[in-house]
Amino acid sequence: MRFQVVRNLVVAATMIACLAVPATAAERPLALEEAVEFALKKNEGIFISRESAAAAEATASGARGVYNPLFDLDGYWRQTQQPVNSAFSGAPPGEGAPTTESVEGSAVLSQYIPTGARLSARAITGRFETNGTFDLLSPAYQTRVGVELRQPLLRGFSADAERTSIRVADADRKRSSAELRQEISDTVAEVERAYWDLAAARAEVRVREESVQLAEAQLAETEARVQTGAAPETEISQPRAELERRRGELFAAREAASRADTALKVLMLADDDAELWEESFVPEFERNIEIETVDRGDAMERALTSRPELEVMSAIVERRAAERSFSHSGTRPALDAVVSYDRFGIAGSGNPAATDAQGNPVVVPEDYQGEWGDSWSMLGDGDFDDVRAGLVFSYPIGNDAAQAADANAKHAQRQAEAEMARTRKFVRAEVLDAIAALETAGQRIEATRAGREAAEIQLSAEKDRYDAGLSTNFLVLTRQNDLSSARLDEISAHADYRIARTGVARATGALLDQRGITVEDTARGESP
Repeated sequence: MRFQVVRNLVVAATMIACLAVPATAAERPLALEEAVEFALKKNEGIFISRESAAAAEATASGARGVYNPLFDLDGYWRQTQQPVNSAFSGAPPGEGAPTTESVEGSAVLSQYIPTGARLSARAITGRFETNGTFDLLSPAYQTRVGVELRQPLLRGFSADAERTSIRVADADRKRSSAELRQEISDTVAEVERAYWDLAAARAEVRVREESVQLAEAQLAETEARVQTGAAPETEISQPRAELERRRGELFAAREAASRADTALKVLMLADDDAELWEESFVPEFERNIEIETVDRGDAMERALTSRPELEVMSAIVERRAAERSFSHSGTRPALDAVVSYDRFGIAGSGNPAATDAQGNPVVVPEDYQGEWGDSWSMLGDGDFDDVRAGLVFSYPIGNDAAQAADANAKHAQRQAEAEMARTRKFVRAEVLDAIAALETAGQRIEATRAGREAAEIQLSAEKDRYDAGLSTNFLVLTRQNDLSSARLDEISAHADYRIARTGVARATGALLDQRGITVEDTARGESP
């Protein structure tokens, strides 16, 4: 009889060993830090956000290109003979108009400055040759240099298209950078949640395996009693049915663990990590954990200054403010102050065709005689110049389009400010909920530990009574189920506490700092 009992126990142990064989291939130990590191390097969501931030950085840098000086250079040859309806056309005898041939060139250097003004410096020169009798010099070398400043005084003074594009690009850059940090924070939180879910799922598999093992042992002992006549054969049905039920729970637990393993892989692996996709990850799950106390005031203050969602909304408000400033500037009249100063130079040779009233060749002043170099030298003397200062005013009557654009921008700004206020409320609520979840999970750890210890004592006592013939299969199996349930509750409490602790860190905006994660310069496309 004892041999039969031993044989049954061996069979039961063999069946348990077969059930415990994992469906996946090799198992791979995985630390939480390693899982997070995988995700930071290979998660597509982080990559997409990082590229978006880098693009926004490039756009902001490009918007500042408006401050780059602009250099224009042109040159051309020209021959002109236009008919003149006058007795004094200056044309040679027998011709209707004089002919002028010229070679001209200009260089302009312009600069946009932060006040909204445009400053330009220009240099113009040319060689002119004509057969007209009214021109003193032929060929003549003319030069001109000057500067001009055009400063908006009303429309465009506080905001214009160029400065608005810079402010908008800067706001978009801040928003993209904050969105990148938000994506990283959310991804780390998801990885840690998936990691602890997998740890709890694998721990549940172990509990289910132990539960099956207990059912197998109870069935073997019942069979032994039936064979000795100490119990009727009907007693076998209950432990056998309970065994099959627990096997079903074990199979379901293994499937849940496999799904949890896959969920973690989706967050931390790339498509080309073929070998890792085929492995089964084994997370670390220590029961020893220190319960933390969170100060609500400090947590709330940190969240309102550190949450990337608030930085995103702040950047949107900043963009709307820039757009409103530009649209409001458009409702004003345009009044520009224009100041310019030019100097002129000229030199050349006497025009053979030019004569005075008596038909004598004209006398060229000595200062005018020379070539290109002499024309440029005349600029330094400053004898010929042009100073101009004035105002340019324009205003569309009614200005309905600008008024409508300003109204739309005002409403968009108010909407962004309201959305900012709503986001701050959501952040406050998330912090309070996260702290509440952490406190509850911490309390559950002690409660579930005590419950599991009590269930162990109750099962041991019930087993002793059964061995003494004072209990039944039903009561023993019930105590076994109670123990399994208590163990699962304790596992759930530990996993929930770790997840809640991650939730508090994310809700307060401290997750990346606590994990030692920094976001590098997105313009260089570096990884976090």
